[in-house]
Amino acid sequence: MPTFTTAGTMAAARAVAAAVTDPEMPMLTLADLGVLRDVRQNSDGGITVDITPTYSGCPAMATMRADLLRHLSRAGFDDVDVRTVLSPAWSSDWISAEGRRKLAAAGISPPHRAVADSDGPIPISLIPRTQVIACPQCGSTNTERTSEFGATACKSLHRCLACAEPFDHVKEI
Repeated sequence: MPTFTTAGTMAAARAVAAAVTDPEMPMLTLADLGVLRDVRQNSDGGITVDITPTYSGCPAMATMRADLLRHLSRAGFDDVDVRTVLSPAWSSDWISAEGRRKLAAAGISPPHRAVADSDGPIPISLIPRTQVIACPQCGSTNTERTSEFGATACKSLHRCLACAEPFDHVKEI
């Protein structure tokens, strides 16, 4: 079994893992989405990749794992362990600025900031919070939600009342 000890080789492994695309939103890489948590060398020379699901029970995790193994194997990394890390839980705030730009360019409204700026308690309300969701096509904020759930559980469906185009919105988590 080969040992991968050079910093350059580890950088290559990180670059390969970071370039793997999300199976549900292929315009995003796992790094853009923020689910790629770590790529590191084990004491035995193998590679461990940590990923975090966007929500509990995310069906895309098996595909992400298989894609990571396939891409890393093609790059010459045969001893790879892909681990699911649940803590801390993924937040839509982990989507990179580039990822948000790619979502908007693909016609998907990126999420607003989900985490409070305070380190203190976060107030909870049982009344639904109204959000202003801008249309990724024309930029209008004259939009309406047509369904809480979209093609994937992490997206909701909306319609722009200005340009009449439907669009997905990535939910804030």
